[in-house]
Amino acid sequence: MNTSARNQFAGQVSAVRTGPVNAEVDLLLPGGETIVAVITHDSVDNLGLKPGVSAVALVKASWIILTAGGSDMKFSTRNRLCGSVSKVVKGMVNSEIMLKIAGGNELSAIITNESVAKLGLKEGVEACALFKASSVIIGVKA
Repeated sequence: MNTSARNQFAGQVSAVRTGPVNAEVDLLLPGGETIVAVITHDSVDNLGLKPGVSAVALVKASWIILTAGGSDMKFSTRNRLCGSVSKVVKGMVNSEIMLKIAGGNELSAIITNESVAKLGLKEGVEACALFKASSVIIGVKA
């Protein structure tokens, strides 16, 4: 699957919970992490999503918020993937931060240079990526 999204996480659907408006889909990644997506009922049906189905979660790098240090803080975001910074590419205004997470996956986040400095982000620093369930796009092979 070719997309412009920097973050593409392959996994298996582990749960689908339907509500009155949308559905929540849990995608279990090979490293044991879970990504939660909120999508429409039509999308669940059209994609054939049910436990055991292979799928891909897409998250744009600009939709990710980073925190530095431990993962003991509480947030309203459904998704939090923690790991260590593996690469920092500094630009004029923003930087790309690569975060190595469980299972060998890497995650890309685009944040301001000011935030990189304020958080003290550099290779080897522990950090967590936060993103809303509504920011996750689910895809399946046709």
